[in-house]
Amino acid sequence: MKSIAVLSLCASASAFAPLPLHAARNSALAMADDVEGPGKINGLIDLDSPKVVNNEVLEAGKKGVYCRCWMSGTFPACDGTHAKHNDATGDNVGPLIVSAAKEE
Repeated sequence: MKSIAVLSLCASASAFAPLPLHAARNSALAMADDVEGPGKINGLIDLDSPKVVNNEVLEAGKKGVYCRCWMSGTFPACDGTHAKHNDATGDNVGPLIVSAAKEE
């Protein structure tokens, strides 16, 4: 069975999110009170790690839906939390969707 590996280098999430970092932190859905430092976007996920990296393996014919807003309660999977953020801020952030081709 073929599979595809998806490496989510979340430390570079700002490359995927069109929202300026300061706006995300100041939004109505601010991620956490303990976010420190200018430009820091992750206030919830694996804070003791020097870099948040997730490796996901998709089976042939499957798809994965991954968080790009750093607000998902099921990170790295998207749980739709970005919709509330978008409503509150007028932003347009959405998930990363990755598909693995079906075997022939």
